[in-house]
Amino acid sequence: MMARRIGLVLHPRRDVSPQAAQIAQWAARHDTEVLVRAADRDRVGADVTPVDEGELAASCLGLVSLGGDGTMLGALRLVAQSPIPVLGVNLGKLGFLAEVEPDKLPAALDRLIAGDFTIEPHPCLVVRMSDTMALAFNDVAISRVPGAGFVQATLTVSGNRHGYFRCDALIVATPTGSTAYSYAAGGPVVSPAVEGVLITPASPASGISRPLLLAADELVRLELIEGSGSPALEVDGPVLRHLHAGEAVEISFRRDAGQVVRLDARAFEERNRLKLSLLDLPLLPDELKGL
Repeated sequence: MMARRIGLVLHPRRDVSPQAAQIAQWAARHDTEVLVRAADRDRVGADVTPVDEGELAASCLGLVSLGGDGTMLGALRLVAQSPIPVLGVNLGKLGFLAEVEPDKLPAALDRLIAGDFTIEPHPCLVVRMSDTMALAFNDVAISRVPGAGFVQATLTVSGNRHGYFRCDALIVATPTGSTAYSYAAGGPVVSPAVEGVLITPASPASGISRPLLLAADELVRLELIEGSGSPALEVDGPVLRHLHAGEAVEISFRRDAGQVVRLDARAFEERNRLKLSLLDLPLLPDELKGL
């Protein structure tokens, strides 16, 4: 009988070899094969099997994300076409998505293969342009490049014109992403139980100046108008490309695109409420983690 398979998704820069070795040792005792993307083969031991991304996404019973929330978002995007459970191990700062601390990893793996967990479904945003398609689980941002002028864009919702923005950045977020860039720009916290698309302008100079919450089935179209700068299009943080006047971005809401493993959903939500309140304190991330 073929061994069970779990996949590892690694932080792009952080040394996660101790955690990868711990998972490999656990797997050897539990008749489980550990896979990793071929590009990361040199960052893990010989007892982890390198495969291409397609096999990693298609052949595992679940993924283990080793890093912070950014790594977790990357893992969710990797399997979004056919979602499987993703367990987040928090090696970052605060961690609003990744639930498991490194010292709890063996027990979490036991529960993962036993199916002793709940699934937290996550929607995503589907971003389409003339030559590009991408997925965002937190947010899409059209951000001003210093010295290149304001972001100036019209807003059309399901074919109906709703006005325009002139601002430093436009952030389009899922409810989960409402606590990220949108929150920093003054947007509201939106319950994950809400299905909708949040649009928040950062530092608006004119035009629409308040956040908007749209229905999940409404199609958002943002078109840069004459006089706009050449902003960066960011998808869950990284820059996808730069935009120019006349280009448009269409954004739609996709339900149940991701499956996040929750071992204790209630305790995790309580910790996240505390973490969110701590963000308003004048403390550095490492000092916050100490609290």
